[in-house]
Amino acid sequence: MQTVTTGFRTLVRQCLAILGLVLIVVAVPIAFVTPFLPIGLPIAIIGVVLLGRNAIWGRRWMEGVLERNPRVERFAPNWLMRAVFGREKRRR
Repeated sequence: MQTVTTGFRTLVRQCLAILGLVLIVVAVPIAFVTPFLPIGLPIAIIGVVLLGRNAIWGRRWMEGVLERNPRVERFAPNWLMRAVFGREKRRR
């Protein structure tokens, strides 16, 4: 029975990670369609949190993006970095 529970938890976490990735992708066009109302930003933040907290591959991908583009991390607030990566922002 424990194997079924563990497998179900893994499936739920991967589904949440994929949902986070979809939300990130959907947030970009929404942000361009509604430039005066910041609707895309909260959607992207929710997607980043879901992806970073539920998938190792998602966290590695986002860390790689931050390594290649250090300016992106500058715009992220500390609470978001703690929520997703469990660390403070790097000082550059």
